Amino acid sequence: MKRILILAAALTFGLPLAGAQAADSVTIQLKWVSQAQFAGYFVAKSKGFYKEAGLDVTIKPGGPDVAPPQVIAGGGADVVVDWMPSALASREKGVPLVNISQTFKRSGLELTCRADTGIKKPTDLKNKRLGSGTAAMNIPSCRGCRSSVTSPTAPSAASR
Repeated sequence: MKRILILAAALTFGLPLAGAQAADSVTIQLKWVSQAQFAGYFVAKSKGFYKEAGLDVTIKPGGPDVAPPQVIAGGGADVVVDWMPSALASREKGVPLVNISQTFKRSGLELTCRADTGIKKPTDLKNKRLGSGTAAMNIPSCRGCRSSVTSPTAPSAASR
């Protein structure tokens, strides 16, 4: 667990990895397919930063049919990259996730609506129907909001 925390800190702050005694295998499950938002994980691996820290890191790409919280709950990964709303929804369902790092200053998840709805602030969402591009987004509970999935096959947002 200590090495996973070192890994998270190094990925978040770009710190050099040091201190691990023996190579430990660590599997990182990405939220989506390999692309620019995950470049730091791949660059760290290709430059040998994980190896220097005694970590043998495997990076697994995600996709529309991959739910990182289910992967980690099933033992398929040691660390997952996920949207905070999805992670919180998974915790509410009993998945024992621990937030070890925030790699982005703010979430790229945004709620938008047509101008003619009159919705200007979050409290205006009361008793309104919310939709997301995919069930994997797991929009968190909104008091008084109803949630619906508008397109179960659409990919989740690719950048944060």
